[in-house]
Amino acid sequence: MAREDTYLQIRGPLAKLTDEQLEARFWELAQRVVDPMVELARTHTSPSIERSVLMRMGVDSPTCMAVVGECEKRGLLGHGAGHVVLHCMTTWDCTAPEAAGRLADGEGWDVVEQKWGGAR
Repeated sequence: MAREDTYLQIRGPLAKLTDEQLEARFWELAQRVVDPMVELARTHTSPSIERSVLMRMGVDSPTCMAVVGECEKRGLLGHGAGHVVLHCMTTWDCTAPEAAGRLADGEGWDVVEQKWGGAR
């Protein structure tokens, strides 16, 4: 069975685009593919998943419990505890265990809430 070649028909609208326009189109389509996965991750996380993420970042279990608990209490769990720690790491220029430890000690939640607000 011969396959009908539709390349030239499909290529039509793209042939007139510049390299910059093609790149912009690529990233637009890539974002459309990723958006549902990001939404799924945002709405389907749990404290145990978030603790697991932090442990893979090198954070010890008691610190994970404290950070995730505080994220949950502040309505930030949907942003991801790892994302919260990453934000603090880049703000403070430190490692994940250090940033998580500071958060577990109660430091830096103002930095986090400046970025995401918090939903108490």
